[in-house]
Amino acid sequence: MSEITLLLDAMSRGERRASDELLPLVYDELRRLAAARMAQAAGGQTLQPTALVHEAWLRLNKGDPQKWQNSAHFFNAAAEAMRHIVIENARRKSRLKHGGDQVRLDIETLEIAEVPLDDSVLMIDDALERLKAESPERARVVVLKFFGGLTNREVAETLGVTERTVERQWAYAKVWLCEKIREQA
Repeated sequence: MSEITLLLDAMSRGERRASDELLPLVYDELRRLAAARMAQAAGGQTLQPTALVHEAWLRLNKGDPQKWQNSAHFFNAAAEAMRHIVIENARRKSRLKHGGDQVRLDIETLEIAEVPLDDSVLMIDDALERLKAESPERARVVVLKFFGGLTNREVAETLGVTERTVERQWAYAKVWLCEKIREQA
């Protein structure tokens, strides 16, 4: 067993020190996943990869100890946590864009800077939820590639399938998602 898997087992038994020892081992990989995801985001993104990693780490470690099967299961959960964080951030921005959280400002002291919002992330998430209902395997491939930034090879290893299977599922999912997003627009 790898050191990561041993620490994940210790965490699932509730050993708090294991979490402290695990973070330095997985931080670079989590940061790579977050950076890959943020590189795909549209301009105006205020969420930084470091903040995304830290928020995902907090979510993975809150509450009752999780039972991790292996490191692939952990990184899969981390990608899913990052996905939810990005979606929540996009929804929050969208609410603000439509008048939520209004604050009265003095126009004399106001500096105007327009930031484009990434509403496409919300459309992708909605379509992804529909894909998940139809084909959970293909939806998992999308989450790992789009939100997790994994390569086909990494997705295949994580899901325990061949790289060719990932390529087929990704090709189908992209076309399916494009059609559903076009219907929404």
